[in-house]
Amino acid sequence: MFKFLINIFGIDLQAVSHKERIISGIGAFLGIFFVYITCQHFVDTQGSIFILASMGSSAVLLFAVPHGSLSQPWPLLGGHVLSALVGVTCVNVFENHLLAASVAVGLAVTVMYYARCTHPPGGATALGAVLGGPSVHELGYQFVITPVLLNTIIILLVAIAFNALFNWRRYPVYVDTIKNKSSNKALKPERTSLSPISHEGFVYALSQIDTFIDVDESDLVRIYELATIKKQATHQEGMLLKLNGFYSNGEYGNQWSVRQILNINENETVNFKTVAGTGRRKKGTSTISDFMKWARYEVYRDEDNWFRVS
Repeated sequence: MFKFLINIFGIDLQAVSHKERIISGIGAFLGIFFVYITCQHFVDTQGSIFILASMGSSAVLLFAVPHGSLSQPWPLLGGHVLSALVGVTCVNVFENHLLAASVAVGLAVTVMYYARCTHPPGGATALGAVLGGPSVHELGYQFVITPVLLNTIIILLVAIAFNALFNWRRYPVYVDTIKNKSSNKALKPERTSLSPISHEGFVYALSQIDTFIDVDESDLVRIYELATIKKQATHQEGMLLKLNGFYSNGEYGNQWSVRQILNINENETVNFKTVAGTGRRKKGTSTISDFMKWARYEVYRDEDNWFRVS
């Protein structure tokens, strides 16, 4: 029954460290701190409530889910700015605030979808343009620039600077992709041993679901590769070590390495030399059991690349 309730309510039980939770909170604090200082120079308290509410929602995404698709720079900028344009336009077109507010939010969602910048707080920005009161209405389309665009740029810069302080956080996601291209290059031959999934394949699969999914394509590939490698690794428990054989730990980036067995001793130890990756040219000794735990699979070299032995 308890498990059923967890599933039906969609409670996320993913383990997240206390450190990560506190860091997210500090980032959100800094983002809103600088946004509020800016906002109070352009609108009164009533107008600030709606604007800060939308920015508060953005802070949750930028600092608690920095790798999410909804948190990236274009959804953030486009979502707020386009929604503000829609909201101001609705105020000028509809005299009835109930109708103006409803149309503004509905139209903002549609515009964000078509502009590929879906950002949930944008709905609050559109609503703020309608219900923000006289100080907001007097600004007209200037409201789009100041305070909305200005506040969005400020919280974006804070998010970039703050998240960059922690190497496990990726914001914007593409910066991390560029940074890791060179380190991942050496791993591509090993990855080809997995069942290939192309970019087109993922696009088609996602199109069949026909709804917005807040997962980056690179994250999907990463999850697939890690799951596949783990499954393949479990099949290596009975792997026999060969004299002069080459073995990889199957890790990624700076953790990847290949070792060659130089000698297998009678006291159940092996002498090895690291021939590629981390610790290259270094020699070492370990028990056969420890070496087996380290080695994911046997590999061979073809010119400058390493391939997994079938």
